[in-house]
Amino acid sequence: MGTLWYGGKFYTMEKEGQTVEAVFTEGNRIRAAGKEKELRDLYAGSIDDEIHCGEKTVLPGLTDSHLHLIGHGEKLGRLDFSQMQSHEEIKAALAEKIASVPAGEWIIGEGWNEHQLAEGEMFDRTVLDELSSSHPIVLKRICRHAILANSKALGLAGITDGSESPAGGIIGRRADGTVSGFLMDRAQDIVLFDTIPPVSLNDLKKALNLAVKDCFRYGLTGGHSEDLSYYGNFNLPVQAYHAVITEEMPFKAHLLVHHLVIDDFEKAAPANQRLIEYGAMKIFADGSLGGSTALLSEPYLDDPGTNGVAVHTQEQLNELVRKAREYGREIAIHVIGDLAYQMALNAVEIHPPAAEGQKDRFIHAQVLTPELMKRTVALPIMLDIQPGFTASDFPWIFDKLGEKRLKTSFAWKTLLEMGIGCAGGSDAPIEPLNPFIGIHAAVARKSIHTPDEPGYFMEEALSVYEALQLYTTGSAEIIHRGGERGKLKEGYDADLIVLNQDPFKLEDPDKLLDTEVLLTVAEGKMVYLKPDSLFSNGKESKKP
Repeated sequence: MGTLWYGGKFYTMEKEGQTVEAVFTEGNRIRAAGKEKELRDLYAGSIDDEIHCGEKTVLPGLTDSHLHLIGHGEKLGRLDFSQMQSHEEIKAALAEKIASVPAGEWIIGEGWNEHQLAEGEMFDRTVLDELSSSHPIVLKRICRHAILANSKALGLAGITDGSESPAGGIIGRRADGTVSGFLMDRAQDIVLFDTIPPVSLNDLKKALNLAVKDCFRYGLTGGHSEDLSYYGNFNLPVQAYHAVITEEMPFKAHLLVHHLVIDDFEKAAPANQRLIEYGAMKIFADGSLGGSTALLSEPYLDDPGTNGVAVHTQEQLNELVRKAREYGREIAIHVIGDLAYQMALNAVEIHPPAAEGQKDRFIHAQVLTPELMKRTVALPIMLDIQPGFTASDFPWIFDKLGEKRLKTSFAWKTLLEMGIGCAGGSDAPIEPLNPFIGIHAAVARKSIHTPDEPGYFMEEALSVYEALQLYTTGSAEIIHRGGERGKLKEGYDADLIVLNQDPFKLEDPDKLLDTEVLLTVAEGKMVYLKPDSLFSNGKESKKP
């Protein structure tokens, strides 16, 4: 017995513009999609429930191809500076938090971004020390490739003016050589992993529960997450996933396995399940553009003394890819700068996927060259891109890269036209989770910093259909689920969302930002109902 979903415009995502009148689901699968009358006649004895969709637009459930689910949940429960635009705003929020926390307890904030601050830069540890000398304080930059720590936190971590930067990281310093409080890339680990007290299983469950509910609110019925190496033993977050994600909370979690925990993970060999599965081995090759740690082939324009940070040498990277192949795994590698991307290509060419049909995932792929794109076409690689970066990185990225390099950076249209498969994600909590922010960025290519200005490099703009494919068929194909997810089609997963407007019919691309999810259905179950919407009473069984 199943449910007939009708009374809406159902975009199948099989072909551009293709719609059907109704979808019939049984359990967690779509049994049929087509004309309403034909489905009623064909399944007359099997329809035990009917849901009228209020003449609204219906799409397949969306999937975020790159996020950190537990980290997103943590951010929801922490100080969030991502919308703050001045030092005073940040200091006021910190002061209020400090007043409510007992001395000695850690205070962690998220999301500061010097490029949106009126002062044009972030203050250093001196300001944090003035706010509190009895609380260890850590503020994570929006990219999560840099943190700012106060003297109390640095002291607990054993970081002094005489400390040397670790391999793959930088301990920031002032002009006089004293530590500034800024720690970049692997230098963060000294505080984040080696010093801050470990979280509990209950902490992780609480964060994950918040994150999954937030995903459902934005029409995300699945996500590819990387968070198994940040909370001590990998088994702790694994336990949290299995406790939170159930038939009652049917979110499809595809989990990458960081190379730092891969050996222990393979020994334990947790089995894939329908809702929780384990994928490629995750590797970081470089840092971020905002922190000037993304590895470039030429120096940064605004900091000619550096071209970024290589997290691994070429030999080390080759060895990590080889290890993944020994375990029969694909790789998922963080590459933002063109030199990091080149090193990743070199490693894959030396150690190609171990099994036929496997394909590697290159994450971010922001700064490329025509040569690197051509090399990619010849290899079994898909790109895991974040269209929202075009909104958050412009226009300040001109100062770092210059227009010449930017002509082949953030080049989503060119990549698709070359036949390079792409999936779309948010990188939450680093960027907003809402997929329609990313879809708008892919189509309008506008900056959140200069919203009234025209889009940047509009020759790389995607159509609405291409942008939605990133979060439907693209995110399915990158994990070999292209035959069962991302479409409203017979045999596919019973995941669908109802929207307040038709994104394909909007004359003004900026109106994409007004898109709201009224209803989310995962595995055939209603998992989110927008308050005060058509479905706020649970369902509409009759035509309104």
